[in-house]
Amino acid sequence: MARKILSIAGWQIDPTNPHHARCVLIAAPHTSNWDFPMMILFTSAFDLKVKWMGKDSLFVGPLGYFFKSLGGIPIVRSKSTNLVNQMIELFAKSDRLMLVVPAEGTRSRTENWKSGFYHIAHGADVPVLPTFLDYGKKRGGFGIPIRLTGNIMADMDIIRTFYAPYCGKYPELSGPVQLSEEAHGNALKSDEYND
Repeated sequence: MARKILSIAGWQIDPTNPHHARCVLIAAPHTSNWDFPMMILFTSAFDLKVKWMGKDSLFVGPLGYFFKSLGGIPIVRSKSTNLVNQMIELFAKSDRLMLVVPAEGTRSRTENWKSGFYHIAHGADVPVLPTFLDYGKKRGGFGIPIRLTGNIMADMDIIRTFYAPYCGKYPELSGPVQLSEEAHGNALKSDEYND
C-alpha cells in the first residue's frame, strides 16, 4: 500500500543500499510537516519497523495510541532527563532497533544539527544510517551504514558528503550539516554524552 501511495504521488523509491537491524537513522533534511508522513510511508515501503522520538504532547488521547502504534516514543522535554543514555540503554536491551532521529531537531533553519544522534550511536556502538527525502527529484531511500569513530569532524565529513545532493521541501530552511562540537575540533569524549 505504501509503495502504491508513493507511486501515485510521483515518488521513486531508491532501493540501492541495504538497511541495518540495529542503527540510528538520520532523518534529513527536515523542513516540512510532510516529512513525518513521508518517513512513515518510506519505512513501510521497505517493510521496516522503526522507533522515533516525539514530544510527549503528541501522545495524548486516541492520537497518542495511533502514534505509539507507528513506533513513537514520548519524550518529556520539560524534565531534566538524560535522553542519550536512555536511548543507549534501549539499544542494549534490543536485538533489533532502528531509531529515527531528526538531526536538525526543528523544521526551521538552524546553524547546527543536534548531536544526540551522534552520541546515541557512538555510545550504543551501532552504525548511523543516513536516510533522505529529496523533494527536488521526488526520491527517497537509504545510504550506507556509517560506523562512527569518535572523530566528529571526520565522521561528519562523510555525512555532509552524503547529504550534499539532496533537497528538502523548503530548501531555504535547510541549514549547514554540522554539529556545534565541530567548532572545537575535538574528538568525542565519554563525558559528552550528556547533551
